[in-house]
Amino acid sequence: VQLQASGGGLVQAGGSLRLSCTASGRTFSNNGMGWFRQAPGKEREFVATINWNGGSAYYADSVKGRFTISRDNAKNTVYLQMNSLKPEDTAVYYCGAARRGWGTSSYSEYAYWGQGTQVTVSS
Repeated sequence: VQLQASGGGLVQAGGSLRLSCTASGRTFSNNGMGWFRQAPGKEREFVATINWNGGSAYYADSVKGRFTISRDNAKNTVYLQMNSLKPEDTAVYYCGAARRGWGTSSYSEYAYWGQGTQVTVSS
């Protein structure tokens, strides 16, 4: 079972990026999915989560109104559209698959993690 995150890169403040996380080895269409991030010297923090069918999502206050999480179960992929990026969004972004069908901001509720993709926002 593998989660492959991609789409990170270097972008100027105010720019946009779209992260993707594709699962292989099994389907996660019945699992909540989420994105977390970890900046240098900081703990991994919650960014966004979505329930199994995409009908419910919620966000960290720091990204609300700028980031959008979505999923395509036919492609076994979850996305994170990031707009109006700020230098403080710089981090390694990780996708995770939750143990249950609802989205969750609790790190301990995730059973699988991707390898992370670097996002760097320059000022």
